[in-house]
Amino acid sequence: MILGLFRRRDPNAAIVDGLYLALSDAARRPGFYAELGVPDTVEGRFDLLTLHVFVALRRLKALPDPAGDLAQDLVDAVFRHFDMALRELGVGDISVPKRMKTLASAFYGRGKAYEQAVAATSGGDALLAEALARNLYANKPAVADAPALMAGYVRASIAALDGAGFDDFVAARLPFPPPPSRQDVPR
Repeated sequence: MILGLFRRRDPNAAIVDGLYLALSDAARRPGFYAELGVPDTVEGRFDLLTLHVFVALRRLKALPDPAGDLAQDLVDAVFRHFDMALRELGVGDISVPKRMKTLASAFYGRGKAYEQAVAATSGGDALLAEALARNLYANKPAVADAPALMAGYVRASIAALDGAGFDDFVAARLPFPPPPSRQDVPR
């Protein structure tokens, strides 16, 4: 309790916490798990959160300063939550740093793969669906069209967030579309 008196106060903490909560809520929508077969496991939840954070960071990086600072604060918050989650899962103090390195590698690797697929001038949707199949479904999607539907979702999310300004991020108003449904597949 007394140590709290000596901590540096982070003026962005409430903003970043709200933003993290909005991203977490978007990643936990039941449609991803029930409709699209994303595994409702620690790994599946990690991958969906990573995907949503990728989309948000992509937009924050395109906005003028101080959006870059908010992006870094968001990444820091995400990793603080990963650390807390590992500890809640019973990972020992000695193993946490090694696991965090693994999570960081996975987080940044997925972000790089998603960014390359989104930026591709040709075949981008197929590349994005491949990356999603590999990461969200370990190349074994329970729903055959799920990676393609998720690629469409990522594109729609990017388009929706492209209309969001810095104030929307500060207020944690992130206009993610609803999860796609198998009914969205053209027959």
